[in-house]
Amino acid sequence: METLVVERSGGVVTVTMNRPEKKNAIDAQMTEELIELLTEVKTTESDRVLILTGAGGEFCSGADLTSPNAATTSTLASMRRVSALVLTLHELPQPTIAKLDGVAAGLAANLALGCDLIVASDRARISEIFAKRGLAIDGGGSWLLPRLIGLHRAKELAFFADIISAQDAERLGLVNRVVPVDELDAFVDDWAARLAAGPPLALSMTKAMLNASAGMSMADAAEREAVAQSLNFTTNDTAEAMLAFVQKRPPDFKGR
Repeated sequence: METLVVERSGGVVTVTMNRPEKKNAIDAQMTEELIELLTEVKTTESDRVLILTGAGGEFCSGADLTSPNAATTSTLASMRRVSALVLTLHELPQPTIAKLDGVAAGLAANLALGCDLIVASDRARISEIFAKRGLAIDGGGSWLLPRLIGLHRAKELAFFADIISAQDAERLGLVNRVVPVDELDAFVDDWAARLAAGPPLALSMTKAMLNASAGMSMADAAEREAVAQSLNFTTNDTAEAMLAFVQKRPPDFKGR
């Protein structure tokens, strides 16, 4: 990987967008490398949770419109690669955490929102910058924003393209936590470790059901829960959880 730094430890995959000279702006190469990496993580049993972050104290300034191939970024084919990236992230079975420091703008803001959890430093900023560049929203933002904060708030952020603080993002419900910048790494590491120690199959099922919930009836959701739970009761992980409870010890989940 030329634009990413990938580290694995204890079931946690940390993916750092690594173009600090461009505030980690996403070019065509980074798009393809992210798709490749996420596709690999999807089928790697030892990968339990993924952290997405940026190098140099910045998350990501968005799509790189100044790169040599910028003239081609407006084609439908290239935009469909962006769509492939956000869908691959959305459909990843493992829990994902965006570790957000500095700026997250445009496509990058929506990559962060596409993660399951967002932890921001107290100096982070978020912007749906598209309108200020003469562009419509992309990166899955038209789907994510209304579900996170409601239609009218979503339109406000998209229409005015203002830069909002981490504190305002937390108030709106865009991020889960805001922590002092010097506590960001430790906080995210703790959440990631807790998720990595959790039951992979059950967490994957829960993620899929929550992601699909807005498009189904209560009856459909209840039926899907019944099917998922009946499958869980056949797994070694559920048996291990029950045994660990009786023995008063932490469970050791294997994802089977």
